[in-house]
Amino acid sequence: MDNQVVETKIIAQVRSEFPSKFGIPRQSGLVPSLRARIVFEPEYRNAEALRGIEEFSHLWLIWGFSEVKQEKWSPTVRPPRLGGNRRMGVFATRSPFRPNPIGLSCVELIKADLTPGNPTLLVGGADLMDGTPIYDIKPYLLTTDCHPEASKGFTQEHENYQLPVEIPTELVKKWPAERVQKLREVLAQDPRPAYHDDETRVYGFPFDGFEIRFLVTDGKVVVKEVLT
Repeated sequence: MDNQVVETKIIAQVRSEFPSKFGIPRQSGLVPSLRARIVFEPEYRNAEALRGIEEFSHLWLIWGFSEVKQEKWSPTVRPPRLGGNRRMGVFATRSPFRPNPIGLSCVELIKADLTPGNPTLLVGGADLMDGTPIYDIKPYLLTTDCHPEASKGFTQEHENYQLPVEIPTELVKKWPAERVQKLREVLAQDPRPAYHDDETRVYGFPFDGFEIRFLVTDGKVVVKEVLT
């Protein structure tokens, strides 16, 4: 069969609390308190296309790694959670560096706004940067999409990895409890590259309109500074 070029259309974009890649959870569902809004492109702002979607609790989002820049693909990659020094087959990982830079996320549907001419979806637990292009949306089906017996491969040794988080008392008092909780859950995932182990290094990333500065010392994440 001859190779065929399939045109992929962007149907929507993500609006989230992460304007850059750093700090985003490595998988969807790791931080359930995160919220993102799916805003449809003008051509697809048709509420009829979403009729019945509110009957589902979870959705699959098919999206593009818009910030990945690569000229050619590699058959092996270094998964961050393996310290960056072990290679695995690209198709055995969820690395963004793929022949086709396409991602798949399962998210909770919080609210479907079916306003005629401007429908939007509010979802929870998304691992997506602000502006991420969405190529398709499908309902998550418990009977066929969930396999409790599935093996977890090399990811199993790190699936429960989390760090305690220390946030300054003055920030906890000043911020709404919901924002503090979201930040705590994001930092508990340890956003650093897995091969970094410098307890004096301060990292920073933008989150929800603020610049978060933190370091990891004595096995915990310590927020050092929050800038506006």
